[in-house]
Amino acid sequence: MNVLIAEPMSQAGIELFQAQQGWNIIVSNPKEYAQHLATADALLVRSVVQVTPEVLAAAPKLRVIGRAGVGVDNVNLPASTAAGVLVMNTPGGNAVSVAEHTIALMLSMARSIPQASASTKAGKWEKKKFLGSELRGKTVGVIGLGSIGREVVRRARAFEMKVIAHDPYVTPQIAKDLGLDLVTLNELYAKSDYITVHVSLTPETDKLLNKEAFAMMKKGVRIVNCARGELLDELALKEAIESGKVAGASLDVFTKEPTDASFPLFGMEQVLATPHIGGSTEEAQEIVGVRIAEQVVEYLLNGVAINAVNMPALSPEQYKSAGPYIDLAERLGNFAAHLVTGNPTTVRLTYFGHIADMNTSLLRNSGLAGVLNRSTAISRANVVNAMQLAADRGWNVAEVHDKRSAHSDTIRLEVETDSGITTVEGGVVLGKPRLMHVDGIYCEAPLLGSIVLLKNLDVPGVIGHVGNVLGSNRINIANFSLGRRDSGEPLEAIAVVSTDTLVPQEVLDQLMSNPAVKLARSVLIG
Repeated sequence: MNVLIAEPMSQAGIELFQAQQGWNIIVSNPKEYAQHLATADALLVRSVVQVTPEVLAAAPKLRVIGRAGVGVDNVNLPASTAAGVLVMNTPGGNAVSVAEHTIALMLSMARSIPQASASTKAGKWEKKKFLGSELRGKTVGVIGLGSIGREVVRRARAFEMKVIAHDPYVTPQIAKDLGLDLVTLNELYAKSDYITVHVSLTPETDKLLNKEAFAMMKKGVRIVNCARGELLDELALKEAIESGKVAGASLDVFTKEPTDASFPLFGMEQVLATPHIGGSTEEAQEIVGVRIAEQVVEYLLNGVAINAVNMPALSPEQYKSAGPYIDLAERLGNFAAHLVTGNPTTVRLTYFGHIADMNTSLLRNSGLAGVLNRSTAISRANVVNAMQLAADRGWNVAEVHDKRSAHSDTIRLEVETDSGITTVEGGVVLGKPRLMHVDGIYCEAPLLGSIVLLKNLDVPGVIGHVGNVLGSNRINIANFSLGRRDSGEPLEAIAVVSTDTLVPQEVLDQLMSNPAVKLARSVLIG
C-alpha cells in the first residue's frame, strides 16, 4: 500500500500510517508530490494541492483522497467520483480553534485591540480614544449550528452574552440543549449586536450577508466571518460600514484571497482581517492529522468510509452489521451480469428480513458495481462511482425494502435487459456469501471462485455429461449444486458447479453440445 502525503501533516498522523505493516509512506510536498502519483493508493492533502482531473488521471491506482480539514474546494469531486476515488474530510476537527478565533475577533472589535496596539507601539497614548464595550449582555446571532457554531455558542454563553441562532436543519431540542432560542433569519438580523456565520456554501447561502440583509440589521452591528468568503457580499459590507449601519467587521475568509493592500476593505479602520487562520492551531492540526490518518487506514484495511464526501457513509457500527451484505450484493451483481443477455435497462434490489431495516445505500451501490464490472469497458466501478456510472448509461435503479416478508435475511438482485429479466438471490451463511436462487429456482452454492452455471432441461444424462466433459479436460469439481422448477413442461433445471480452475470457452462449448443444455456460463467471483 502506497500512501502519498502531499502537504505538511502532524507527526502523529504520519506515525499512524508508518505503523501499518508493509505500507510504503511517501512524505512529500506540493511541489514534488506529482512524481509519486502513479503508484499512490491514497493521497493526503490539506488546502494547497489542487486535485484536478489531470492529477486523478496520473494516479490510476488511487482509491482514497484524505483532506485534513473541513472544506474540499481543492478536490474535484465529480472527477474523483467518476474515477471511483473516495474523498473524505475531517469535519469538526478544528471546531474549537475556529470558535476561539471567532470569539477573539469579537473581543478585538469590542475593545479595538489591533488599533490600540498599533497606536501604542507608535508612541501614542490614546486611552480615551479606545473606549470599548463589553460582550456581556450583548446579543450574538449565530447562523449555523454545526460543530463550529455550537462551540461558538458555548463560549459566547461563558461571556454572559444572549445567544440566538438560525439553522433550519436542527431540531428545537438541540437548541434547548444549547440553551438558546431558534429564530428566523430576519429576526436574527434585527436583534443581534454581533452576527457570526458558520454555514457551508450552497446556492441558498451564497452572498447570504448582502445589501438586503444589512438593511434589516440594527445600527452598530458587528460581523464575523470565519466560514466562507462567498457568504458575504464584500461590496455591500463596504457600503454598510460607510453608512454607519455596520460598526465593524472581522474577516478570516474572502471571496478571493487578497494578495496586496489594494483590497477595498483593507483601507477601512472598522475592518479586521486575518489570513484564513481560524483553524490554524497546533492542536487543530494535530487532531485533523490523526483523524484523517485513522479514517484512511480504516478504509484501506476494512472498507469503512468515515466522513465520506462523495458517497453514502456508514458508522463503524452500521458497517459491522452491513459489511457482509455489502460484499454479498457485489457478488450477486457480478454473478447476475454473467447470466444476462442484451443491454441492461434496470437493476432492482429487494432486501428481506433484517436487511430491510438497514441503511442500504452501500448495498445498492455495491450491487450496481458488481453488474457494471462485468463490462471490460468499465475499469473501476465501485461503491463510489456506481450510481454515477449507472446514470450515465441510462439505467433505472430501484430498491425495495420488504419488512413484512417471512423471508430470511437475503438480497434479491434483478437485472432487466431488452431480452428479459435475470434474478439472483443470496444470503450470508456462517459469515460467507451464498447463492440461494437463480431465476426463482432454489440452488444453494458458495459465491466464490470459479463457477459454471448451467440451465438445462430436466432430463437424464445431463449430470453425467457435465462430469465427463469437465473430467476429460482435467477440471476438478469442488461443489455441485442442483435445482429445478417444480412446474412446467418440460421441467427446467439449474446446476451451479464450483471448479478449482476457471472453465474456458472451449469447454463451455463442449458442455453446450448436449441438446438438453440451453446455457453454460463461466463466472469468476473474487
